[in-house]
Amino acid sequence: MPTAIPDTTLRDLARLRRVRDRIDRDYAQPLDVEALARGVHMSAGHLSRQFRQAYGESVYSYLMTRRIERAMALLRRGELSVTEVCFEVGCASLGTFSTRFAELVGVPPSVYRRDYARQAEGIPSCIAKRVTRPIRNREAPAKVSD
Repeated sequence: MPTAIPDTTLRDLARLRRVRDRIDRDYAQPLDVEALARGVHMSAGHLSRQFRQAYGESVYSYLMTRRIERAMALLRRGELSVTEVCFEVGCASLGTFSTRFAELVGVPPSVYRRDYARQAEGIPSCIAKRVTRPIRNREAPAKVSD
């Protein structure tokens, strides 16, 4: 017979899902752990611990991954500069944006814009999103030099 999940655990999981949904929806807005925690009536520390336990990464890491995914799409279009893309996706610092982008994607945003802009050309958008998704937790493959 399966063990029942306590009501408090189910409530916390529902709150975590609301936080993740808000990040997915409002990634370009100024978001911080304290504000997200207030929105689901949790302390920032509890939210951080529970989010990491449920999703395997911090709230900030998840937010930055969403921002980088959107940045990749905007850079592939080629209509905006790297700086414009940085601010469009909600990053306040070009340096932080560029560093995190390079960690997740494996190349700086300017190189991605120049070299990978046509990577998803001719591919349906639902497939392109999957193919071009950034790698989380600093797992971008290292460049092998010749």
